[in-house]
Amino acid sequence: MKEFHKACDIRVATAPASIEPPVSLWERLEPLLAHVEKPARYIGSEINLVPPRHDDPLAAKFLLIFPDTYEVGQPNLGLAILYEILNETPGALAERAFAPWPDLEEAMRKRGLPLFSLDNHLPASAFDVLAFTCPSELVYTNVLNLIDLAGYSVRSSQRSPNDPLVIAGGHAVHNPEPLAEFCDALVIGDGEEVILEIASVVRKLKATLLEVARSDSSPRRGMLLGNPGDEALRAKREALLELARLEGVYVPAFYRPVYTSSGRLKKTEPAVQGVPERVERRTVVSIADYPYPKNPLVPLTEVIHDRLNVEVFRGCTRGCRFCQAGMITRPVRERPRQQVERMIKEGLAKTGYEDVSLLSLSSADFSGIENVTESLMDEMERSRVSLSLPSLRVDAFTVGLASQVQRVKKTGLTFAPEAGTWRLRRVINKLITDEDLTGAVDSAFSQGWRRVKLYFMIGLPTETDEDVAAIGHLGNRVYEIGRKYTKHPQVTLSVGVFVPKAHTPFQWASQIDPEEARRRISVIKSVSLRSGVRLRWHDPEASVIEALLSRGDRRVGYVLEHVWRKGGVFQEWSEHFSFERWLKACEASGIDLAQYCYREFNPEEPLPWDHLSVGIYKEWLYEDWQSSLEAGYVEDCRWTPCYDCGVCMTYGVENLVASKTAPAGGSQGTGQTLPCV
Repeated sequence: MKEFHKACDIRVATAPASIEPPVSLWERLEPLLAHVEKPARYIGSEINLVPPRHDDPLAAKFLLIFPDTYEVGQPNLGLAILYEILNETPGALAERAFAPWPDLEEAMRKRGLPLFSLDNHLPASAFDVLAFTCPSELVYTNVLNLIDLAGYSVRSSQRSPNDPLVIAGGHAVHNPEPLAEFCDALVIGDGEEVILEIASVVRKLKATLLEVARSDSSPRRGMLLGNPGDEALRAKREALLELARLEGVYVPAFYRPVYTSSGRLKKTEPAVQGVPERVERRTVVSIADYPYPKNPLVPLTEVIHDRLNVEVFRGCTRGCRFCQAGMITRPVRERPRQQVERMIKEGLAKTGYEDVSLLSLSSADFSGIENVTESLMDEMERSRVSLSLPSLRVDAFTVGLASQVQRVKKTGLTFAPEAGTWRLRRVINKLITDEDLTGAVDSAFSQGWRRVKLYFMIGLPTETDEDVAAIGHLGNRVYEIGRKYTKHPQVTLSVGVFVPKAHTPFQWASQIDPEEARRRISVIKSVSLRSGVRLRWHDPEASVIEALLSRGDRRVGYVLEHVWRKGGVFQEWSEHFSFERWLKACEASGIDLAQYCYREFNPEEPLPWDHLSVGIYKEWLYEDWQSSLEAGYVEDCRWTPCYDCGVCMTYGVENLVASKTAPAGGSQGTGQTLPCV
């Protein structure tokens, strides 16, 4: 890595009396693209792209980095929102970067070509902040790799004030400790407001350092001094302290983990004065204030979700005990129906897309969803624009909804029962009965669908072989329903291994090991599956590493760095994942995988993320964990009295829904009696 940094002559220091504009790397990059797979990943030039101008020498310049390929990262809605917010704000700007595939990365390292932005093809050194979006834990090694590819030390303690700040956010950093040694700061929660507060701190820091550098008249670019002295170091420390005081921002360098004599984590406490003992998640009160993206970028190459994406609401109060996203995004905040329709109409006019996707954790739970879809489809059908609801609750899918979303074209439908039996679904608080599921698939098949995919998990708390076998039986039952309407229905059973996640009732639960996971897969196989029922499963070993990173303390960072230094990148891609590499890294780092993954955490032991709060009382989570063991359940608090999880009290924000009437469905909390057996 040192050789690469030496060859990378773009890495220049900073902010003096005169600042020369950054220079594009396109002339050096373009000759490489003829020799790599999918060169269109790297050219930018999307429809609606207006590359930012770098005219303001004190502008806070963000390089928004998605640590995966362009086709995976470009559709990411969070990235698109922050990109537009920064670029429409005076004194700030943003460009985007994605992980180059190994073929291009190898060529870049040979030629000393650093990580570059897609918009203007500028080197990472032209920016003040390298801001990573982390949707899942397995992208962590790519985060380290891209920091290094940018030309900087991966550990924050080894970077100097002339280096950009490294900040990470996204769902996966709600336990930030495995990344603590590598990031200057991490954003916990919603980013729309806090990103501008961070930009203000960065802009102030640049102004301070410009004063310090006035005696140096040599032209420079970037943020900080080439030869940082005490004043520069103090300025950066003060900036980090200011960041740490922002709600939702965690600066790991100002906190220290304390361990017992036996090596167990005792607590994580502030290491300096002036920072909060507990970092609170940042929550945006109204997403109606952020109708983004206003000008969606249209890729010139194929991406995974090539359509117009509109967020209809944020948050979920269904209370699925395994679901981190549902817990950390509370409370529900719906976008007004009129704004949804306006965003769709304007987005289609600007992009020419032929598919619209309504995004949320459970799109069919949007208030008045059937009225919304009917209104949209009346107009969209004439233009042959299709509508998709990628996050469908089984018990909210009705014949009426099915008839609307299939008016232009039918695609495969995906439902997530998660568990094979009603008993186990009560344990995980996925309150959908077998009748809900069969009713939903009957609605789908009756309206002309031919393909249905069902998601399940194995390894859930209290799971028995009977629960596992029921997955196969349920698949057969769905197939037989399909046979009433078509000769060749297709049913896919997709099975993953349960991963305990921070800030959920199941954060204390244990995970099954890969050998046991494969045994349970064999239990499903033992059921005589119909010819039209296919069984697929996710790699159990990858789920183990996801659990390690999800529940790990700061010491797991050594494992992470070891894996990366041994070539472990793109670990979320099965062709690049190596369980053996992770096992060797754990051994080299003194980490016992079983202690983090395969055991139930003691309720008395501190958790690595206890110094961060998502608003939910830890006591409530533990009570819900205990209730789950007796198959107790809680209904959706949008439609029932508050059960005091703590979120509304902590943030002063109640569930914001458009209708007082729950959407159609069997477990919305509308007063019906759920079966007990």
